[in-house]
Amino acid sequence: MTETEKKYFKMLENNPEVMVALARKLGLSDDLTFYDVYSLDEADLSYIPRPVYALIVIIPMTPAWKKDRDAEDEALGDPAKYYHGGAAASQKGDEPIIWFEQTIGDACGSYAFLHCAINGDAKKFIQPGSALEKLRHDAIPLAKAERAKMLYDNEAFEEAHRSVEVMGDTAAERTDHLGQHFIGYVKANSHLWELEGCRQGPLDRGVLDENEDVLSQKALDLGLKRVVKLELASGGQDLRFSCVALAPKT
Repeated sequence: MTETEKKYFKMLENNPEVMVALARKLGLSDDLTFYDVYSLDEADLSYIPRPVYALIVIIPMTPAWKKDRDAEDEALGDPAKYYHGGAAASQKGDEPIIWFEQTIGDACGSYAFLHCAINGDAKKFIQPGSALEKLRHDAIPLAKAERAKMLYDNEAFEEAHRSVEVMGDTAAERTDHLGQHFIGYVKANSHLWELEGCRQGPLDRGVLDENEDVLSQKALDLGLKRVVKLELASGGQDLRFSCVALAPKT
């Protein structure tokens, strides 16, 4: 497939209104909702109900972060490692994380949402008979390429994305978000996972205690703050990010 033949969506705004609409369209229970994260300081996060099941972040690709990403992706090596046992583990449903390689251009917001909604404890809030339930079920036995193709061709996923792409403060064109990347952070099997479809696979960022969710200070240090520290250590000043948290609805 050439770049001109590749399917493209319009990039989503990373705000609660858009992500809640996408959640309802695909079938995540309204017992959960999204909240803006305005600060990474613990004292400023009390307005967000706990536990926080996932974070969706959009952050610019800085030279320091790109260098770090390239080294990590090279180190991942054999694609079978993505699935913690390869095809056999996938067939049994033993993967700690269901991850999709992104093959749809500019759909990174919807991939981030999907990664956050079908993994970790958020999956308990998937509505029976929903598009999310079917996507998760159909993905489990598939290897990397087949899983990516399944999502690429999935009409419900495309319809849901296109139903919310005009929402938000701006109707984003392709050029509006060039160089910025959506990331999903999820706690699963007591580990913090960094999930981005244009990486080489899911990234295990480390162990979290039972009482630590993805907005805990340890999770932030292992995840989003890690990227910020890379930029600061390099002498860079591009510390922009947008973050929403998936948490119980009050």
